[in-house]
Amino acid sequence: MTVTLADVAARARVSPATVSRVLNGNYPVAASTRERVLRAVDELDYVLNGPASALAAATSDLVGILVNDIADPFFGIMAGAAQSAIGDAGTGRAGGEKLAVVCNTGGSPERELTYLTLLQRQRAAAVVVTGGALEDPDHIAALTAKLTRLADAGTRVVLCGRPPMPGDTVAATLAFDNRGGARSLTEHLLALGHRRIGYVAGPADRTTTRDRLDGHRDALAAAGLAGPDTDRLTVYGHYTRASGYEATRELLAREPSLTAVVAANDTVALGACAALREAGLRIPDDVSVAGFDDLPFSADAVPALTTVRLPLHEAGVQAGRLAMGADTSPPGGVATIPGELMLRASTAPPRG
Repeated sequence: MTVTLADVAARARVSPATVSRVLNGNYPVAASTRERVLRAVDELDYVLNGPASALAAATSDLVGILVNDIADPFFGIMAGAAQSAIGDAGTGRAGGEKLAVVCNTGGSPERELTYLTLLQRQRAAAVVVTGGALEDPDHIAALTAKLTRLADAGTRVVLCGRPPMPGDTVAATLAFDNRGGARSLTEHLLALGHRRIGYVAGPADRTTTRDRLDGHRDALAAAGLAGPDTDRLTVYGHYTRASGYEATRELLAREPSLTAVVAANDTVALGACAALREAGLRIPDDVSVAGFDDLPFSADAVPALTTVRLPLHEAGVQAGRLAMGADTSPPGGVATIPGELMLRASTAPPRG
């Protein structure tokens, strides 16, 4: 049932005129009253112009692309590719051209939900949600409900670079095989002869972190190396160079005889390399380093990074085309995209 402005007024215990003033911002309203009205809007999931059923059912020329951090090449590449594909899919208003807007959440689950609410109010034609998901049951439930409401209102929903939502039937999902890629990376190091391998992980509450760490541990277990050292040689942090630097210093303090470091992504790997050099260690002569994603700078690092290439640009293009309805959803709604192992100069057999 469509929520009306009168419903919001009743929930907030104000007049419909006051609700209108708050939402339009064209008349002074007491701060406490404004907060009460906005809380009622969120609780009822009210969509502006909801009373006009024909208008509420229609979609606009807007497409929202949600990213954790647009300055991070991982997200920037996908968002840029998606935005280009969305622009290319139309040939002017008659051809269905859309305006793609990038929404930077800063990794905040609250901002993620807020942006989706704002896009719902604008009757967005599509939303593309990129990157790993927060592993929190309450947030997952809230996110699933929000995406379902968007889809029910006619908005196309695309997940790019994250696993499908539990029980999800509304989103087209392009998921990266982070676990398989991480396993192949550690298998490469094991094949070179490494046995004392440190792991610099991302935030513990993110799906990407879990999947990549699980792949690393799968390879260790298959080689008979699972045990207490697995946890001792794992340090969690953020997907930043600074975090890679600090975590690698911690790993060296725990195990000075490390022969290899696997980083959660290429940016983290750069920080790991800096920490190793500061400790007087050579790469890869003393310690091998591997990253993940194959970001543009990876091949130009010194030495060039061994990493797992994810087709970020290609995935972004496909997400954009799905958002425009130019491509059909993958079978079952989910496509799993494998990574490619890129062997470069930052890994070598351990000395001795």
